[in-house]
Amino acid sequence: MGDTLTIIVVIFLGAILMFVFPLMTIAERTDDISELAVQTATTEYVESIKKTGKITLDSYDQYLSTITATGNSFEVEMLVQQLDENPGMKATQAETTKIGENLYYNKYTSQIEDELNTKGRITLKEGDIVSVTVRNTNKTIAQILRNFFYMVSGNDSYQIAGQHSGVVGVNGSTSGI
Repeated sequence: MGDTLTIIVVIFLGAILMFVFPLMTIAERTDDISELAVQTATTEYVESIKKTGKITLDSYDQYLSTITATGNSFEVEMLVQQLDENPGMKATQAETTKIGENLYYNKYTSQIEDELNTKGRITLKEGDIVSVTVRNTNKTIAQILRNFFYMVSGNDSYQIAGQHSGVVGVNGSTSGI
């Protein structure tokens, strides 16, 4: 009877080693590839904004399509810090290129999406700052397997993320609207 129990345990452990761990490894690699794709798309999107000085509805939709092509759902957080054109009426602040006297106002994701849906574009100027952060909202297969075997869980955990930011280097063109 003892030998039968030992054989069953050995077969069970062998099945785990042969099937479950390779499945976990493949799932982790899939998440790594998805994260690389999301990070690359995020970097390219922000660099495009920096080079053109504008955010268009078409480019935003294309960016969302690119990251969702990984088969995951994402939460995108955008922040645009626009340089205030009139930081003050004082004569001492007439030079807006001085460090420490530039004032920025922030536009967040919902404001950006509203403006894109109404106007179709946001025109930025040199010195504006753009930041995009994205993270997955769904549970990937690797997360499910890890939670099952390691009993790790959390509502705020994410596996795939990307972030990029930069300063706009050109004034966006307002012509052609």
